Amino acid sequence: MITCAEKDVVDGAQLEADVIIVGSGAAGIPTALTLDKAGFSVLLLEAGIEKLDDEHQSVYSGTVSDEKLHSPPDTYRQRRLGGSTPIWGGRCVPFDPIDFKQRAYVEHSGWPVTPEELEPYYERANQWLEAGACDYDGRTALPSNTPTLIKGFESDIINTEGLERFSRPTDLYQRYKKRLQISSRLRLLYDASCVGIRVNEAENKVQFLDVSTQSGKRFKVKGKKYIMATGGIEIPRLLLASNDVNPAGVGNAHGNVGRYYQCHIAGNVGKLKFKGPPENIRHSYEISDEGIYCRRRISLRADEQERLQANNVVLRLHIPKIVDPAHKSGILSGLFLARFFISYEYAVRLNDGDKQSAISYLKHFLNIVTTPFQTLTFLYQWVTKRTLAARRFPSVILPNSSNIFSLEVNAEQCPNPDSRITLIDEKDKFGMPKVNIDWRYMEQDVVSVQRTVDAFAKELERTQLGSLEVDSQSFEQELMRFGAYGGHHVGTTRMGDDPVTSVVNKHCQVHGYDDLYIASSSVFPTSSQANPTLTLLAFALRITDHVAENMNGHIQDGASSL
Repeated sequence: MITCAEKDVVDGAQLEADVIIVGSGAAGIPTALTLDKAGFSVLLLEAGIEKLDDEHQSVYSGTVSDEKLHSPPDTYRQRRLGGSTPIWGGRCVPFDPIDFKQRAYVEHSGWPVTPEELEPYYERANQWLEAGACDYDGRTALPSNTPTLIKGFESDIINTEGLERFSRPTDLYQRYKKRLQISSRLRLLYDASCVGIRVNEAENKVQFLDVSTQSGKRFKVKGKKYIMATGGIEIPRLLLASNDVNPAGVGNAHGNVGRYYQCHIAGNVGKLKFKGPPENIRHSYEISDEGIYCRRRISLRADEQERLQANNVVLRLHIPKIVDPAHKSGILSGLFLARFFISYEYAVRLNDGDKQSAISYLKHFLNIVTTPFQTLTFLYQWVTKRTLAARRFPSVILPNSSNIFSLEVNAEQCPNPDSRITLIDEKDKFGMPKVNIDWRYMEQDVVSVQRTVDAFAKELERTQLGSLEVDSQSFEQELMRFGAYGGHHVGTTRMGDDPVTSVVNKHCQVHGYDDLYIASSSVFPTSSQANPTLTLLAFALRITDHVAENMNGHIQDGASSL
């Protein structure tokens, strides 16, 4: 059932359940429903309400050490039912086997779990996120007659068959709301902010959670197991602020909480010109046999990554620079001019920081009025295939008769203990310290992208299918123009076997506490090239098995079915 803490909980009360889950986002809701179906009583706490509002969202505010490198803490994440899934783009990509390896050239790399251990949970995560089959190879996932990404391109070092699949995108709360409502063992309690984890270190146990409503009503929540299922910024904030027993906070005996903060290196680089007719290039979305939008990317094969000592990087064929009206596209000019009416998360990259002149704005306007058929066709398709569609077309992909592209980069960054989330003196309305984000990147992060791009350029030259021009002098500036990629908050409670160098073990249990789990991308030791949602959900579902086993139960057959 779904209830409101402000209306339905008495001040000073104590609520109890077998399992307490904090956060109703991509990890929290599937975890809660799975454990509910397995026969456990579950209390799912959500700090927000159904609709996003300024009062709840303001709790996420804080500071940033370098505003040019990182967005404000209250952007890209939402304090509401469903977490940030109402605004995510739906991109689903598993981590690659190389991501789990300890690589000598990537300091602090290596996971305590194997890809094989995570594989069955990826299959379940795909179902929950409505992304189709767990097949991310274009040769088997797409219809057999689907043309290749680049006609005639064959390479031993470059892979062009890796896929990303797209969810509807699924708003987890709206999609599973009825199941949450009808459950007799699961209670979703909203407007219930967890403001403290109260522990008994002598017994290695959590005693209870302190919870508050927005108006200030306080109560306690007690369970046999606790799963913290919020994001990579809020998790370390809560652990560090829960310092009534240990001044360093919960799980922070060795100072690792909040450190190793990673996002993704993401930007647009280069000018790519293909030879031959435009139809030789398949840069748009393909549709799998089950009706899922898919898109292929360009990457180095694992052995070539290791030979070049490059981090994991993917490249996508991308539109020309949108702020430059020389592209002559009324659609791109329309998006550029409308950027002030588009949400921050999607508009931030529609302006690269260059000051636009009045003449530039005039040229954008002329692009629109001189290509009315193109623009109207696009608007019609956008409304029918995205705005009104149950499964939305993922993003802007335009016909490209020029065969000229830029490369969109999504790259792993090295774990850096000096890149971190810390508490500041300023407090929110609950008395919890706010956070400062000090996100940093390293030279190796940029060099890895350079090596990947250079390898692709050489293969294009070898196959005589195109050319790729990159200005080495401005490469880092262009790549890092927008800083950290928005909502991918990774690594702040990293996973490992050694408590001295990590926060949680391979089961995502906080070291020293057998009843406290973290279901979040914050546990990832490295960031991979992949968006984190699919993998964080896979780990969350893996946690359900471990919790059930430790409570003398098990996840019943079909417990994770939809």
